[in-house]
Amino acid sequence: MSAPHLSSRQLDAFLALAEQRSFTRAATLCHLSQPAFSALIRALEDDLGLRLFDRSTRHVDLTPEGQNFLESARRIRAEITNALAAVRSAATLQRGRVAVALLPSLAAGWLPGVLAQYRAAHPGIEIDIADVLSEPCIDRVASGHADFALAAIRADTPALQAEPFCSDNFYLVCPADHPLARRRKAITAQDLAAWPFIHLARTSSVRQYLEAALHPQAMHTLMEVEQLATVMGMVRAGLGISVVPALTLFHFEQPGLVTRPLPLPGLTRQIYLVRRRDESLSVAAQALYAQVMAQRP
Repeated sequence: MSAPHLSSRQLDAFLALAEQRSFTRAATLCHLSQPAFSALIRALEDDLGLRLFDRSTRHVDLTPEGQNFLESARRIRAEITNALAAVRSAATLQRGRVAVALLPSLAAGWLPGVLAQYRAAHPGIEIDIADVLSEPCIDRVASGHADFALAAIRADTPALQAEPFCSDNFYLVCPADHPLARRRKAITAQDLAAWPFIHLARTSSVRQYLEAALHPQAMHTLMEVEQLATVMGMVRAGLGISVVPALTLFHFEQPGLVTRPLPLPGLTRQIYLVRRRDESLSVAAQALYAQVMAQRP
């Protein structure tokens, strides 16, 4: 036996009649003629196979079955109302959620200004930010934990698509009194190799791009650290020099430090925006995606 079909019009008609106890008043409340309203109630009872109302010339009362159905009908109507309200809120960016994964350098330097504008325009949207390295960025998109990611990996797969987002040149950072800070000629890989070097960890895209561009030149590595703030502190203390992307230079705007462009062949980091292939973004995520693309660094 198939389940009975229950329309929202039937539900509204039942609730109106249960409240008004009058076909005339309930029909008016539902903006229907009395014959059309009566037909709607009869169709509901036929679909359910139950008599919901006792009718007489003077009274309309709920049957025991109608009384039992009343609580469920109110709950169903509330759920429909709430669901429609949630959809409308999402469509008008009054409510919703967006999750983004991106490199820490972008999250700390470029993203805050973008998010400040987005939040001002859409204060009801919940925002989830994961500031992680490229591979975890891609993993979060692939697993559905992020709507899109900004990473230094071109993740074009059957499940993921990548589009160029921005490119990032590299800079030497060193103490202001360092000989390389005063050097007039272009700095070479051999020049870098002559000095103690503060490296980021091998898992970082910065390290991978740098090693690829400097190969086969060996560096005089003093230490490897995880955080750019640590690189800054070590360089400012005079322990060594380093090379970092332009998007990270806000870390190095410190007294006693100098940054200089380093135009070595192949030393340009490409950042990609990665999202799931053939899958639409939510309205909230689409709005942030559009703003992110419009305000690329």
